[in-house]
Parts: sequence; C-alpha cells; structure tokens
Amino acid sequence: MTAIWLPAALLGGLFQAWRTAIQQRLRAELTVSGAGLVRYAFGAPVALVLLGAYLAWWDEPLPGVAAHFWPLAAAGGLAQILGTNALIAAFGHRGFVVGTAFSKTEALQAALVSFVLLGERLGWLVWAGIGVGVAGVTVLGTAGRGVGWRGLVASLTQRGALLGLASGGLFALTGVLVKLATQQIATPDHVLAALVALVVVMAIQTMMHGTWVAWREPATWRAVWVSRRTSAQVGLLAALGSACWFTGFATAPVALVRVVGQIEVFATLAFGHFYLREPLALREAAGLLLVAAGVALALVGSLGH
Repeated sequence: MTAIWLPAALLGGLFQAWRTAIQQRLRAELTVSGAGLVRYAFGAPVALVLLGAYLAWWDEPLPGVAAHFWPLAAAGGLAQILGTNALIAAFGHRGFVVGTAFSKTEALQAALVSFVLLGERLGWLVWAGIGVGVAGVTVLGTAGRGVGWRGLVASLTQRGALLGLASGGLFALTGVLVKLATQQIATPDHVLAALVALVVVMAIQTMMHGTWVAWREPATWRAVWVSRRTSAQVGLLAALGSACWFTGFATAPVALVRVVGQIEVFATLAFGHFYLREPLALREAAGLLLVAAGVALALVGSLGH
C-alpha cells in the first residue's frame, strides 16, 4: 500500500495543473475569492461520492476519528484556502506559469516544516533534487528580468512573487496538517483515511469560505452559480487532485510527495501555452527542465524509501 504514494503524487500534480488552468480562466468571471470557492463548493460532493464508492467497493465501515482530528482538519482546510487564493492572485501579477513556479517552492518549505513538526528526514539525493528544483523555480521566476543578484532580488520582491511564495508555504503547511489529521483516523487503510479527511476538509472549507463570501461578496455566490458548468470542472479536478495528494501525504514524507508532484510543471507549461495562450520564453523552458531534473533526482533518492 505504501508504494501508492508515487502514482498519487504524479496524478495529483497533473490534476492540480489542469484545475488551476481552468481557475485562471474563471478569473475573467469571478473574483479571486470566488475562483477559489468553486474548488470546495463543487469539489465536496465529488469527494463524498469518492468516499462512498470506496466504502462500497471494499465493503468497509466508516472509521471513527479521534478528537484531535477536527482542529487539524479545519486548520489544514484554512491553510489550503489561503494558499489557493494567494496563488490565483499571483497569476494576475506574473502570469500562470511564473505564478505556479514560485508556488513550487513548497517542496523546500514542506521539507523544512515537516522536519520541524514531524521529524521527517530525507536522503541527500532527495535534498539535491529539491535544491535543483528550487534553482529551476528561480530561473522561471526571474525570466525576463536578467540574471544575478539584482534580477533575483527584483523578482523576489515583486507582489506576484511574494504571493506565489506565500502560496507555497501555505500548501506545505496544508500537507503537514493533513498528514497529522489522517493519523487521527481509526483505520490501517491509508487510502480510506485520505478520503475521510478529504470529505471533512472540503466540507469545512465550503462552510468557512462560503460564509465569508456570503458576508463580504454576496454577489459572488450568484456569479459562481452562473459559471457552474466551468466551476463544476474545477470542483471535479480539485477533488481528484486532493484525493491523490492526501493519499500521498498519508503514505510518504510530505516533502517527497511535493517534490515528485513538481512534475506538474510540464502540465503547467502545456496548459499555459496552449490553453491560456501565454508565450513561453527560452529561459522559462530552461527553468522547467531544471525542475524536471530535480524531480528525477528525488525519484532516484526515494527508491530506497
């Protein structure tokens, strides 16, 4: 069962890139908060169906949860809401590909957070992969601004970069909190634990984010309903992607799952160029290749895990 983390991480990255590209297009119809809300409002029913189908297929009862599960699930859900909104906002400043690149520093941030909070240790090849991937992110983020310290500092102090970095940190924290939450579910089945956590987290997110939107942006709920055909696609992909991520977190170190999930950058390149019609500079392509090399190193380093 533990080997399931690898395909889960790869599929999670693919679903995430696909979902985020559609969310970016929704920005023409919805606010940043509204584009983030559809992920949970339309994803929660899909998550419930996934859990029900899994229980029926394996003929398992619904497991119980410890008291600590609820605050951990709520905190993880809130971190993911804030991370999603920060990422969508970053797109408006630096574009889809570059905004996603800065958020991909989450692999390094996840390694640090999970080491401090969970005591998770990684092999030197995995750390090397994270380092190469971060170098690729740096190249992507400084594209068009020159190389050297001035170009790097100029890029990192841009609002879009700061939002992307914040997004990565919040997603890293989400992974750690979700892992802790799944450990509070009374079942040895990691996939079942991930699906239970997914249903609860998405339900809490819908209540938290939906209440905030109803209070601060009441017209957004109406706009979300008008865009329901596109929003439903976001919800479906969000539920599938999160199911993969949660399964990976439950079965492997958080940072390892995140760094392998960086394979998403290839899908990001494809969606950004062909779906959103964003041009791709040569330096951005080089950055993506570095990220891919980092993923390959992490995969080699994970073989002994």
